[in-house]
Formats: sequence, structure tokens, C-alpha cells
Amino acid sequence: MTKILLLSDTHSYINEDILKYVKQADEVWHAGDIGDLKVTDAIKALKPLRAVYGNIDDAKIRMEFPEHNRFLCESVDVWITHIGGYPPKYNLRVSEAIKQNPPKLFICGHSHILKVMPDKKLNLLHMNPGAAGKHGFHKIRTMLRFTIDGKKIDNLEVIEFEKRR
Repeated sequence: MTKILLLSDTHSYINEDILKYVKQADEVWHAGDIGDLKVTDAIKALKPLRAVYGNIDDAKIRMEFPEHNRFLCESVDVWITHIGGYPPKYNLRVSEAIKQNPPKLFICGHSHILKVMPDKKLNLLHMNPGAAGKHGFHKIRTMLRFTIDGKKIDNLEVIEFEKRR
């Protein structure tokens, strides 16, 4: 069983509240708009990290992380990208590829809106963890954590931080 912490849209923000949850995970996944490599460096100092760059990320971040990250976690086919859309209206960048070869778990960020929803037509689960950073219109900072056990995605939990001022 692998314990995953999923976050996105940190926009250069990392603090002990986030790192407390990083320490409890086996792996951390970041769905883009990292903002500054100090964020990913702090996470990588504690746990293995899988990440993608987002639309605000500079050339240094884009050299370190890909636009799309597709991999197996245990027996679950995972695809992380920053701008992906939602079922059934996927972004044009991924729409054709996701229909041709859907993953079991499709993750994106960008909207700053936490959403977890199935795509019954493609037999996948879509996750967007919302935004863990302080930049953007969102009122509450959020992350997700869950487990992957073989082919099973389970124990999904929403992590909410205090309201932004």
C-alpha cells in the first residue's frame, strides 16, 4: 500500500503545515504551478516526489519537471498534467490521448477548485486537489491524500487549511 499526498498550485508557497502532511506520505505528487524550486526541494528532502510544471512555472522548473507525467503506482496507471479539464470536457491538449488510452487515475491542477469525479465512459477517476498556495481566488487552501493498494484507490481524504485573509 502506498500513501499519496496530492497537491497543486503552490505558487511558491510551502510551510510547516504542508510539510507535516508530506512527512506522513510515502510519495508526494504535485500537479503544477510550483512557482519556485524551493517548494519541490523542501518536499524532495523528505519524500519521493512526482511533479509536472504548470503555466506559471519558469524555464528552470520546466527543465526539472515534464508537462505530463504518466507512470504506474503499484497497479494503477496514473497521468498527471497541470491543465487537463474535467470529465467529459477534457482540455484539447489531452482530449484525444485520454480517449485513445485512458489512465485509471487522471490528475490535474490549474483551476484551484478541488474536484474528485469519475468518468464512467472512460472508466477513470479524475482528481484535482485544489490549491495549496496562497495566490489565486480560492478561499480555502486544499490538498488530497489517499492510498493505492494494488489496483485499488482508497481512503480519500480532503485536507483543508484555514481561510485565507
